[in-house]
Amino acid sequence: MKLQRMALAATLLALVLAAAPASADIVGRPRPGYWELTNVFSVVITQKKVERRCLVASEINKFMTSPSNRHYACTYPSRNVGEGKILLKGSCTTKEGQVADVTASGGYAPETFRLKLSLSTKIAGIPLAGTATTTARRLGDVCPDDAARSEEARKVLRGGNTPPQS
Repeated sequence: MKLQRMALAATLLALVLAAAPASADIVGRPRPGYWELTNVFSVVITQKKVERRCLVASEINKFMTSPSNRHYACTYPSRNVGEGKILLKGSCTTKEGQVADVTASGGYAPETFRLKLSLSTKIAGIPLAGTATTTARRLGDVCPDDAARSEEARKVLRGGNTPPQS
């Protein structure tokens, strides 16, 4: 009888482990909610922007696996995201067709996020390099009524202020 229970326990454990995602993230991904983001962009001159916004899960996933913005379309054929670390390699293209090679690395936890992107390109044959860094900290579960929200966040929130935590 004891042997049968041990066999049953071992079988159940094997089923649970088989059902778990192979890339389970031990550290835990950043959680949706109200975030403060600091972006520093440096190519010839340095620009800094601090914003507070309401982020939903799908937006956080994009920040971690496909950082881009309205000025650039970026692709990352090489992505390694897990255990609190991010490493991406790819390229970004402006609306005018200028292409830059990019490498991004950083780290994350449920309440924080940091990503540094290094880029290199040529303009009129002259090499140009730069960096862009995003540092973020989660301020809370509930977003203030006047918090910035993307169209995607508006759809998910449906008029509410607390993003789902999944």
